[in-house]
Amino acid sequence: MMKKNILTGVKEIARRANVSIGTVDRVIHNRTGVSETTKSNILAIMKELDYQPNILARRLASKKLLKFATLIPSMSKETEFWKAPLKGIEQAESEIKQYGIEIEKYFYDQNDKNSFVTQSKKILETEIDGLLVAPIFIEESLEFAKSCNQLKIPQVFINSDIPNESRLSYIGPDLFQSGYLSARLTNYALPESSKILIINISKGIDAYHHLLEKEEGFRAYFKNNKKNNEIIKIDIKQTDYDSIAIRISETLALNPDIKALFVTNSRVFSVAQYLEKSGIKDILLVGYDFLENSIEYLEKDIIAFLICQKPQEQAYKGIMSLYQKLVLNTEVENTYYMPIDIITKENYKFYRN
Repeated sequence: MMKKNILTGVKEIARRANVSIGTVDRVIHNRTGVSETTKSNILAIMKELDYQPNILARRLASKKLLKFATLIPSMSKETEFWKAPLKGIEQAESEIKQYGIEIEKYFYDQNDKNSFVTQSKKILETEIDGLLVAPIFIEESLEFAKSCNQLKIPQVFINSDIPNESRLSYIGPDLFQSGYLSARLTNYALPESSKILIINISKGIDAYHHLLEKEEGFRAYFKNNKKNNEIIKIDIKQTDYDSIAIRISETLALNPDIKALFVTNSRVFSVAQYLEKSGIKDILLVGYDFLENSIEYLEKDIIAFLICQKPQEQAYKGIMSLYQKLVLNTEVENTYYMPIDIITKENYKFYRN
């Protein structure tokens, strides 16, 4: 056990590592001129002593303003989902702004690839030190990520990861497993001969990596467990309520043995609205996200299960990961999967995004 009177500051670290105070200072401030062996030894001693540098004093002394940028979808009339990540960003901002960190917020229309491209170009025209982004459009997000890598801008992705691209960290759901879990829940309440309808509601479905991953996970459960339920799918690209209602009505008329609906995003409340207006009470409905509109239908037993993965916490952790890397100079988890929460009528009052 370490004696309380042993020094735990820079002098003690330098003594134990048998190096100068200046060498320790270079490691603390992530400057060059120190061998990897010496650096590793100093970091190990810092960890052993639980040494925490005075971050506020260090940041004030540097007089360098750090700028983070965030790029997430804007809230829309169709869904308020992105209100939660914005709250997470603002929460983190309030905690780290005292260290000379500014966060510039950019928003794009999740139904419009061009708006994502436009906003990403604006970000690249500014000088930023770190980026948090929700990469909905695969190809456009990959191009943006490559540009950021060339500029050596560390990136944290939330809500959806993009394949085959380096990044500092991904914080969000394991999309495949969330789809797999949704299928397990659906299976519990489903007669063997019943059909299942997967509903994707988005104007840009083909480019939406996160919707496709959830669908793949959902189908995998039934395949792996040798279930004979037929699974059909509709892609609804017109996202207004009337268009959604028409497509679902047509599909149910052609397939009267459908007994379960799996909606791959937060627009599950629009499907619930259709079921309520149509007086349909014998179809299980499973969807995503803890939104006020959906909670209303959860209370009415129209939505059976909501799958939620703390979008506010995702964004908060994302900003703090940039802070951890760029200010504290400590390692960040490459992938941080959020818990998969199952929300029902019985437990929703105790849940927080």
